[in-house]
Amino acid sequence: MADYTKPIPVPQPESDRYWEGTRREELWLRTCLDCDQAYFYPRDICPKCHSRNTDWIRSSGKGTISTFSIAHRAPHPGFVGDVPYIAAIVELEEGPRIPTNIVGVDPEPENLDIGMPVQVVFEKITDEITLPKFELV
Repeated sequence: MADYTKPIPVPQPESDRYWEGTRREELWLRTCLDCDQAYFYPRDICPKCHSRNTDWIRSSGKGTISTFSIAHRAPHPGFVGDVPYIAAIVELEEGPRIPTNIVGVDPEPENLDIGMPVQVVFEKITDEITLPKFELV
């Protein structure tokens, strides 16, 4: 962890419960109690109906690959040792799409496909920040 050189997310008060959950290796989402939509990124106002009547739900951590890209060029010096790696958008069972990385598989196009099932795994990068990533089921 001490040698982590990539950009680190900065928690905001409305996302504290999300980051507390990832530290416990749990994935939490905001959900709107008025329009019954779960959403990501965590914020107090529903992006669909603009209601403030929201709460938290625990995600199953299961989803499917919605899209992916294999990065062969580092976008930041901290990623140089990781290339090639898989950047992806995963659609969770609860509906929201989350930007992430696919891990545990060789980053070759023939190893991945849209719609493949994935499951969340967690990478602790600091005492405060644990990142959700996904692996193939």
